[in-house]
Amino acid sequence: MGAMFELRGDVAVVVGGTGVLGGAMARALAEAGAAVAVLGRDEERGRRRVQELRECGVPALFARVDALDRGSLEAAREAVRSELGSPTVLVNAAGGNRPEATIGPGDDFCRLPLEAWRSVFDLNLVGGVLLPCQVFGEVMIQAGRGSIINIASMAGITPLSRVPAYSAAKAAVLNLTQWLAREWARFGVRVNAISPGFFPAEQNRRLLYDEHGNYTERGRAIIGHTPMGRFGEPWELSGAVVWLASARASGFVTGQNIVVDGGFSSMTI
Repeated sequence: MGAMFELRGDVAVVVGGTGVLGGAMARALAEAGAAVAVLGRDEERGRRRVQELRECGVPALFARVDALDRGSLEAAREAVRSELGSPTVLVNAAGGNRPEATIGPGDDFCRLPLEAWRSVFDLNLVGGVLLPCQVFGEVMIQAGRGSIINIASMAGITPLSRVPAYSAAKAAVLNLTQWLAREWARFGVRVNAISPGFFPAEQNRRLLYDEHGNYTERGRAIIGHTPMGRFGEPWELSGAVVWLASARASGFVTGQNIVVDGGFSSMTI
């Protein structure tokens, strides 16, 4: 069974690999034997992440990119091809929300700024999925193989309160995932999504914990709605990402959304 999840010979690109969840998935791919390219904005964090990956005994590199700039992604692609080889796995882990696109108590949805809405869609759909899929998917199509893993959210399945733009953008990510899976299957490229539930990270920590480290009202509500009674740990995404990356383990899986949420999406009143 171990050989089924072996990724030696694969070259994985993790867009957003400098983040908490992206970094955990990058490490999982490295531990499975893949060479890993970490793409992101924060050069200092990226270089630290690459050093951690090299300690797993695999080649790794960092490329500073703006995921909304096609030229930046194309330059990173060529660096990966030159130093590691042709990419066979793409994890799109960049994304997040904007405070100005959040609806707080008493806020009027009708007054939500259009630019804030567009910014969230650009972050999660355009830079988060569309452009990286175009740039790296092109070389996968040429090679006749590849696995693309888009990081969506269970908010894309059931829209969450307070974050309408983020929920709608992640729903679009799931739709585009299925569309690409249908179109690119004939080229040997699989396209799937992982939808994490609530995993504390830099972007959402202030919504889940107060300054004393206690749950906020929202944090308590989420825990109360999660059958497993806790938030997720970043390493708990490892199995899903390695499984979807491996052509031997999931070679007949495409167009799917793997939910990792502690049961949140199965909960009812």
